Amino acid sequence: MPAHPKYLNPNFWSRFSKITAAILGSFMVTILLHLAIASWSDHVTVIITSTYSAFILWAILMIFTFLAKNGWKVWAIYLLISVLLLIIIYYGKSLNPIP
Repeated sequence: MPAHPKYLNPNFWSRFSKITAAILGSFMVTILLHLAIASWSDHVTVIITSTYSAFILWAILMIFTFLAKNGWKVWAIYLLISVLLLIIIYYGKSLNPIP
């Protein structure tokens, strides 16, 4: 049974923004979060744990992206989170260098 037409968005750019935010944006946030945690704690343990937790977080963020109304707003949120995580990674590497 096909979806009801009122729930389908015919605009190409809206679909494109949601799909790219779901795949690329959520992956970017997931990896940067794990790198930020690794820069402040034991990096070996975080890398081993991220094998499972990264996949789970990526799936959750993908679901969040498709539940949102506007894909461009999700992209803006993901980019803002990424910048904050990059700042955390930068200070984590400068204050806690890996021996």
